Amino acid sequence: MSTTSLERWLERWMLNKPFTARRAAVAIAVVTAAITVAGGMLMTVLDRKEFDNVWIGLWWAVQTVTTVGYGDVTPKSPWGRILAGVVMLAGIGFLTVVTAAITAALVEGARRRRDVAGDRLEAKVDEVSARLERLEALLRSGDGGRARTADPPPP
Repeated sequence: MSTTSLERWLERWMLNKPFTARRAAVAIAVVTAAITVAGGMLMTVLDRKEFDNVWIGLWWAVQTVTTVGYGDVTPKSPWGRILAGVVMLAGIGFLTVVTAAITAALVEGARRRRDVAGDRLEAKVDEVSARLERLEALLRSGDGGRARTADPPPP
């Protein structure tokens, strides 16, 4: 995919649909994965003494972005530490957005259940209200509803 077609695809994906919590989580996950892989590979360039191969760089990036941070390999150069900060922020952002997406889904589910229960309750209240209005109308008419029945009045 060329840069322009990638840009067009991203633009369509981001702008042509409503941005939901789920789409935000997917976007953050993709960006976090890209930062993790790029950070691990770039670390082998920025801090070659500590990260002598790409696998150590990727191992460090994964443990950093997941906030585990075993400490078995750590950047020593200033540029390596700056990159470490970026990877850490990406990990924190990812965890935050995933937590927010899960919370939003739970809140939306609870709201829908409440709305359904509220609709049923509203229908019952409307039914009781209509019955009360009919009873009040009968009481105001003075015949207690006997005029509408075929039974003869009591003796």
